[in-house]
Amino acid sequence: MTDQISETTAADTADPSQAGAAAAPGAEAAPRRRASFHPLTVGEVRRLTNDAIEVTFAVPAELADEYDYIPGQYVALRKELADPSQGGEVREVRRSYSICAAPQRFEDGSSEIRVAIKRDLGGLFSTWANESLAAGDTLDVMSPAGAFISKHRMTDLNDPSSIDTDAEHTFVAVAAGSGITPILAIAKTVLAADENVRFDLVYANRAAMDVMFVEELADLKDKYPSRFALHHVLSREQRISPLLSGRVDSEKLTTLLSTVIHADDVDEWFLCGPFELVQLVRDTLAARGVEAEKVRYELFTTGTPTSLEGNIGRPVAEDASGANFEIEFRLDGLSGTVKSPVSANETVLNAALRVRPDVPFACAGGVCGTCRAKVVSGTVEMAENYALEADEVERGYVLTCQSRPTSECVSVDFDA
Repeated sequence: MTDQISETTAADTADPSQAGAAAAPGAEAAPRRRASFHPLTVGEVRRLTNDAIEVTFAVPAELADEYDYIPGQYVALRKELADPSQGGEVREVRRSYSICAAPQRFEDGSSEIRVAIKRDLGGLFSTWANESLAAGDTLDVMSPAGAFISKHRMTDLNDPSSIDTDAEHTFVAVAAGSGITPILAIAKTVLAADENVRFDLVYANRAAMDVMFVEELADLKDKYPSRFALHHVLSREQRISPLLSGRVDSEKLTTLLSTVIHADDVDEWFLCGPFELVQLVRDTLAARGVEAEKVRYELFTTGTPTSLEGNIGRPVAEDASGANFEIEFRLDGLSGTVKSPVSANETVLNAALRVRPDVPFACAGGVCGTCRAKVVSGTVEMAENYALEADEVERGYVLTCQSRPTSECVSVDFDA
């Protein structure tokens, strides 16, 4: 979820996310764990481009199980930073980034988490990370989450051999910018796990100097020359083929799907990038008759989250006149209650954070799904939803960062 699910948010997960489709019907759902932060040490900071870095966090053996993940998932990072736009006031900032490496364990039982952080114009966290983050620093890192994963995925988190190898599988991904981060993890894993897998990647950037993980992508081409096809599309540089030059628009995409990619034989599609590109590809695939459950997607959000201040929610005072919603919530087996003034128009998440600062959230933009909860009683209105599948919504799940009460009393369950 890439400052994917946060600043651009998935890639910029990434935060994302997921920021996109959940597990397809009939597929094994991603394991849901209670989102929890732990301080992790930065093992390495590697420069990818002028505006992007790869950060490796060392995960000690005693926490390795907490940080097992499925390729395509993301982590949230938490840091207190001085905000120049608020007069230098120090506040907590959370940003989510997709994990960009295939899962692995070392001989001593430890593991690692790698994320890519691309500087976003005006992005407080991404600017600080690109300018100041260094090996040896410690950051709070949330346990992996997100459902931008393959339905052909591993049944156990770190068991690639359990992928179905009885039939040939063709995967196609369309990514833009830092949207490559979850795609890279997915591609590395499925190509290594199954010699019958073919993976096509259309990767859009402005210029060659903006291409992230250029060496890793070249290595994949060298390692799997007959099974991995990479198509770089550069919007501000002329390439030999006109098809690979300029922005990816409807005409270009249709031509790519008709000539370069055998779109009718694809088992699963992965889309990660800004809303306009992802929606264009989804609409084009739908028009070609591609089943929706075959299309996985993760979005960038636009701008930085502004609906929450730090980790305690924006200041709201109970209305003494009694014009309040009553919000009940359950988290980690404990129940809480808070009154929310009707005039405040505050979200369920913001209200809950005022009395329980450990209520889970990451992007606060309706993208990552970290704040997911089930409505037990009462009704709410959800403004945005880029993280929940239709069947989850039908079963009563909502994104609390986007949900506002529409009944006098509302009860939600974060543990459901």
